[in-house]
Amino acid sequence: MKILLTGSTGYIGRRLLPLLVKKGHHIVCVCRDPRRFDYEDFDESFLSNVTVVKGDLLDSKSLNNLPQDIDLAYYLVHSMSNSFSSFETLEEKAATNFRDYIKTTLCQQTIYLGGIANSKQLSRHLKSRLSVEDRLRESGVPLTVLRAAIIIGSGSASFEIIRDLVEKLPVMIAPKWLKTRCQPISIRNVMDYLTGVIHKEEAYNKVFDIGGKDVLDYKQMLLRFAKARNLYRKIFVVPVFTPNLSSYWLYFVTSTTYTLARSLVESMGNEVICENSDIQDIVPVKLYSYEEALDMAFQRIAQNEVVSSWKESIIGPIREDFLDLIQVPKHGCFVDIRRFKFERPITEVIDNIWAIGGDRGWYYGTWLWRIRGVMDKMVGGVGLRRGRRSPTELKTGEALDFWRVILADKKHQRLLLFAEMKLPGEAWLEFRIKNKNGVQWLEQKATFRPLGIWGRLYWYIVFPFHLFVFPNMAKNILAFKSTK
Repeated sequence: MKILLTGSTGYIGRRLLPLLVKKGHHIVCVCRDPRRFDYEDFDESFLSNVTVVKGDLLDSKSLNNLPQDIDLAYYLVHSMSNSFSSFETLEEKAATNFRDYIKTTLCQQTIYLGGIANSKQLSRHLKSRLSVEDRLRESGVPLTVLRAAIIIGSGSASFEIIRDLVEKLPVMIAPKWLKTRCQPISIRNVMDYLTGVIHKEEAYNKVFDIGGKDVLDYKQMLLRFAKARNLYRKIFVVPVFTPNLSSYWLYFVTSTTYTLARSLVESMGNEVICENSDIQDIVPVKLYSYEEALDMAFQRIAQNEVVSSWKESIIGPIREDFLDLIQVPKHGCFVDIRRFKFERPITEVIDNIWAIGGDRGWYYGTWLWRIRGVMDKMVGGVGLRRGRRSPTELKTGEALDFWRVILADKKHQRLLLFAEMKLPGEAWLEFRIKNKNGVQWLEQKATFRPLGIWGRLYWYIVFPFHLFVFPNMAKNILAFKSTK
């Protein structure tokens, strides 16, 4: 079967792709930038069953690149992270363009993953999800809608936000929406349903609520998470938090962006509980409890097998062109280059470079990097709390603290990062291993392209810190020996 997969580089799409290929389907992955597709993660046999096509659902002309001879399509995109003020408009446009395209194909079923929307007063986010359903139905292609509660899995937004709150705050004074009930679902159960409804005619033109075994309020979820991690936590719920205050509370305490925090806060006023279990008649699966979902997530993390993360689809102020920045500019820039010779095995140095940031830190002056992260949060930036998906591996396109990986090329021994912190300009940090006449050295290069006089002033203010942070960082990369 030929299946079209939108959102193929997103949190759900990355998880779904291998399952579909394993079932023997040929998958057409739609990517705004095919360079973000994880080619290096798959072997030739796998990739022979995958076609990557450039297409942007917000650009109807780009959808002319997509094939007409598809049997089934997944619609797994949303704009909640992109813009709080206009995400409804963006979602409406994307769904309309997809509707117009799918009409021209041989598609027999569209599968859409949305959100549970059973409350009388819905948030803007959930209203937008319903509007997307309406647009997709207009195509005339049988539509199967799976409305999910919050998804618990390694790398999911819900899991990471809960983790940030519980592990960082021994005592929480929290908003009243912590008393709102929901029905969290394991990412594994979401995959069961997404694959289980394929070409099931009894699921055509139907809407199903999907959730896990437990119905909990958010306070119970936080406390059960704490218990699973052997942490003692106290939570006091107060009614004085406005939506704005609640959004800022989530934004400063967790790794989420303010745009996503604001959308989440509005939705957390709505109970997301399944009204029926009809999906079990069509796709009978074992439902996992909240604790089981947490346990599976932490197993993945412990084994360094986090397949995807919600952070990978968030690009600071949404730089969808960030991979075009792979060519670091040379003119009109300030540059700080450090070169150090070394004699230890190149593979060890490469491993140290690839482990930078996150829990490992930045090899020198990590406390200064953390202060810079706090300053970035204070002005609406991403800060350092995003961390990294894996402690040892990096992929092109993923988040690394307040950087974005725009090239992770072990073969050519080059790592290039682009800054997503708030800056009066653009910044790159590059690591390369060079070898000439039997002599090998590490080249570490920081490039800053200032924006106007404020950009130049910023460079001169931080330059004194560069004089000791950057050389010591490079030296420690060369000297660091892992105890693992």
